[in-house]
Amino acid sequence: MSGSEGSGMPTRRHVIGATAAVACGAALTGCAGGGPGPGIVPPGIKGQVIAQTADIPVGGGKVITQWKIVITQPTTGVFKAFTASCPHKGCSVARPEDGIIRCPCHGSEFAADSGKCLKGPAGAPLVEFALKLDGDGIVIV
Repeated sequence: MSGSEGSGMPTRRHVIGATAAVACGAALTGCAGGGPGPGIVPPGIKGQVIAQTADIPVGGGKVITQWKIVITQPTTGVFKAFTASCPHKGCSVARPEDGIIRCPCHGSEFAADSGKCLKGPAGAPLVEFALKLDGDGIVIV
């Protein structure tokens, strides 16, 4: 054995293999989820007001591009927050209308009240984030 192979030190082959495994895992995770991951709140917004209730129409919603979140109001006074990244290929969804969140890239459709995939090619729902109202502000918790 030469070099560090018998000394317990990682060899060049081990370092390259480990690096490749990490890179592949990160790439697959990013493609599969289209966002930060199930239920993981994007950094910097937890506890922050990200929208005002008056800006979210009943039956529709608003995409907050800065945070890649879509806020909906499926029925009067009920607000929901989902990732704005389509789980199919990660495209940003369009502003919700008529109770539907649509992906303009490939035509997937999601229910504005649950994030459930209604029409493919996406095969998974939009990830939902917990929120609360603080006066007229919508806060991600």
